[in-house]
Amino acid sequence: MALSRRGYRTELNVWPGWVDGLSSLIIVVIFVLMVFVVAQAFLQQQLAGRDRSLVELNHRIFELSQMLGKERETSASFRVQAENAVAKLNELTVARDKAAESANASAAEVQQLSQQIADLTASIQKLNDALGAADVKAQAQSTTIEALTQKLNAALAEKVSELARYRSEFFGRLREVLGDRKDIRIVGDRFVFQSEVLFPSASATLGASGEEQMAKLARTLLEISKTIPPGLNWVLRVDGHTDRVPIHTAEFPNNWALSTARATAVVEFLIEQGVPPERLAAAGFAEYQPVDPGTDDAALAHNRRIELKLDQR
Repeated sequence: MALSRRGYRTELNVWPGWVDGLSSLIIVVIFVLMVFVVAQAFLQQQLAGRDRSLVELNHRIFELSQMLGKERETSASFRVQAENAVAKLNELTVARDKAAESANASAAEVQQLSQQIADLTASIQKLNDALGAADVKAQAQSTTIEALTQKLNAALAEKVSELARYRSEFFGRLREVLGDRKDIRIVGDRFVFQSEVLFPSASATLGASGEEQMAKLARTLLEISKTIPPGLNWVLRVDGHTDRVPIHTAEFPNNWALSTARATAVVEFLIEQGVPPERLAAAGFAEYQPVDPGTDDAALAHNRRIELKLDQR
C-alpha cells in the first residue's frame, strides 16, 4: 500500500502537456502580431511614398496652371481639360486619403489608385505637349500679325502722306480763291474763318458774305475731290468755336448750341452747293478750345471761329 501511494505522488509531479501547447500558441500569436505590425509599417511606408508622388504631381499641376494662364484663346480647350484633370486628381486624392484612414485598406486598392494617378500623369503630359504645339502656332501667328501690322502701318502712313498732299493743294488753291485776308488764315492743318466773316453776332445763319466765301470753298473742294483717289476715304470736318462770353437766348441756351448750330449751318450750305454729305462732318466745341488765352476784344474775336480740316475717316 505504501508503494502504491509513492507511485501516485510521482504521477502528480509530472509537467502537464497542455502547458507546452499553450506556450506554442502564445508564440504563434506573438508571431502573427509581429507580421501584422510589419505589414502595417510597410503599408504606411507605401502610403508615404504615394504622398510624395502626389506632392510632386500637385507641383507639376501648379506649373501647368501657370502655363495655362498665359495661353491664348486657342488653348482654351486644353485649359478646360487640365482643370478637369486637376478635379479628377483631387477626387483621387480624397479617395486615397479615405483608403489610408481605413485600417482595412488593401494593397489592391492602393495599386488601383496608383494606376489611375499614373494614367492621369500621362494625360497631363499629353496636355503639356498639346500646349507646346499651341505655343508654337501662336508664335507663328504673332509673327504673321506683326508683319501684317507693319504693312498696315506703312499703308496708313502712305494714305496720311497722300491726304496731306491733297490737303496742302486744297488749302493752297483755297487761299488763292479767297484772297489774302486777315480774318481767314491757315493754322497748322486747318483753314480758320473768323465767325464775323460768316455769321452775324449771336446768329447761326450764314450772311451774304459768308455764303459767298462758302460757295468759293465748295467749288474748290469739288475740283480737288475729283483728283483724290477713290481709295482715300476723306472727310471735310467743320468745327464751330465761340468765345467765353456766355449766351442764353430762346434759340441758343448756351455756347454749345451756338457753336454746333454754326458748324451744322456750314455743312448744310456745302451740301446745297453739291458737296456729298458723306464727305462732311460737323462738331461744336463751345468756348472750350480757345486759340487765344486773352480776355480782350481781340482775343475773344480770335476764339470766335469756324475751322475746316481735310481729314481721313
